[in-house]
Amino acid sequence: MGDVAGIGPEIIARGWADLCKLCKPVVVGDAAVMQRALDLIGSKVRLQVVDNFDQVKGKSANLDLVQIGSADIAGVLPGTIDARAGRGAHDFLVWAIDEAMARRIDGIVTAPLHKESLAAAGFKHPGHTEILAERTGTSEFAMVLAIEGLAVIHQTLHMALRDVFNHLSPQSIGEKALLLHDLLKRLGVKTPRLGLAALNPHAGEHGLFGDEEETILRPLVEKLRNQGFEIQGPIPADTLFQRAVAGEFDGVVALYHDQGHIALKLAGRGRAVNISAGLPIIRTSVAHGTAFDIAWKGKADADSLLTATRYAANLAKSRNFVC
Repeated sequence: MGDVAGIGPEIIARGWADLCKLCKPVVVGDAAVMQRALDLIGSKVRLQVVDNFDQVKGKSANLDLVQIGSADIAGVLPGTIDARAGRGAHDFLVWAIDEAMARRIDGIVTAPLHKESLAAAGFKHPGHTEILAERTGTSEFAMVLAIEGLAVIHQTLHMALRDVFNHLSPQSIGEKALLLHDLLKRLGVKTPRLGLAALNPHAGEHGLFGDEEETILRPLVEKLRNQGFEIQGPIPADTLFQRAVAGEFDGVVALYHDQGHIALKLAGRGRAVNISAGLPIIRTSVAHGTAFDIAWKGKADADSLLTATRYAANLAKSRNFVC
């Protein structure tokens, strides 16, 4: 359900009938909040609290929910930073992770949480991805944003831009490229074509604007190509994403958060999906935030949630669970 002060409950309610066409869904969250969201959009769906998965009907007339956490979360005000909402979002996710690790569910689709509410609840993690990695014992993982025909993996994620330079190495970037390659194959791309984004403007102009392209990125690309991978780069990001959206690449390795996010979200026009790569379980997510400005006003769009669920269902059909 994500942060109950945001649009998570509403997009679940709004998209419920279509979610049931994609999989057999069950909501992990709070029943009182979920009922309020159903009432907000005038839904006639019947809310049913379940104790085990045998009770889940997976039909659009019934919304099955596992109640997690304390009742006071229902008192969280819309569009506000609240430790109770942060605690709830954390607890919903952890419960789902444990069920996925035990193979009682096939995958997790997350509604957005708010990082400030998470911090207010006392959690050090900057977001879903880091909680997932810690709970599953995963050391090599990454966030992927995907739209139809293109996926972008991020070398660094939730950190200050000044810290990015200290987290770039041939080994770590190469590991992200391999994660993206394997994920694309699971999504049906037979021979993934990858592009590596440059770090500096104009790919450094041979050292004029920085030497990371010559010392780190170009040697890595040569090494991967010698190993048989189809990868080009480093390519200036403004050029690379144009070429990628036009169909020249199946995947892009971005070096920092905004380098990948801005391009993909513009290209996706609200239909991008977040996929956690490298985990032993399936997890996808909406590619937007809690949208406090429109939360609980009946304006939220469920498209990204539906796309995320479609990706999770497709991944669940593949033989290898590791994303």
